[in-house]
Amino acid sequence: MSASISASTRPTLYTAPLSMFGMKVEIALREKGVDFERVSVPYSGENGYAPKHPVVLEANPKRQVPVLVHGELQLFDSSQIFEYLEDRWPLPNLWPGDISARALARQLELMADEVYFSQIIKLMGVQEAIEGRYAQEAIAISRAYYVQIEKRLCDKLFLAGDYCFADIAFFMAQIFGERMGAALTDETPRVAEWRTRMAARTTVRETLHPMIDFLDLNERFVPAFIRP
Repeated sequence: MSASISASTRPTLYTAPLSMFGMKVEIALREKGVDFERVSVPYSGENGYAPKHPVVLEANPKRQVPVLVHGELQLFDSSQIFEYLEDRWPLPNLWPGDISARALARQLELMADEVYFSQIIKLMGVQEAIEGRYAQEAIAISRAYYVQIEKRLCDKLFLAGDYCFADIAFFMAQIFGERMGAALTDETPRVAEWRTRMAARTTVRETLHPMIDFLDLNERFVPAFIRP
């Protein structure tokens, strides 16, 4: 039964080269030093995620990656997977030990996904009308969020003090923000420095390789700060 899964049992991550949420989980697995199998599901610019991988269809009613399979346990949703990784492989910890700091970090992780990235999703469908009102409003909201993060980083190297899941989530979301037109400006130099620190981590570089290769192969924009 899933309750008796050993931490030494090798998990499998189902992800894709342009899955922001899949890469969140992959970075976390690497940070934890977990030996895992990475399965890249079918994806193309023309057909999207087709055909759907059977394991993804079985495990996730939303029919999306990431899916983490560990023994008989099947999990979806990157935030829920984060919680499992922290429970199953507690060291190195990726949530702060202090209760209040941990609550704040969890909120920052949620905001990266649900508040900030929701604006980037809007930009994905309007790249040919990026100067239009709809896109510009989304960009303005994104840049206002950068200013909030800039203030948070005034006396910190990472979003919640120590490096944690919140940093992984916002870093991955901001890569897509940069690609979709919500680029950083000179108004937020601390965010740019934080982003450079994130991009320099070995775990991050290893995780980003398939995405960079996919974008290059399809002649799509790769932000300079994530290139090797």
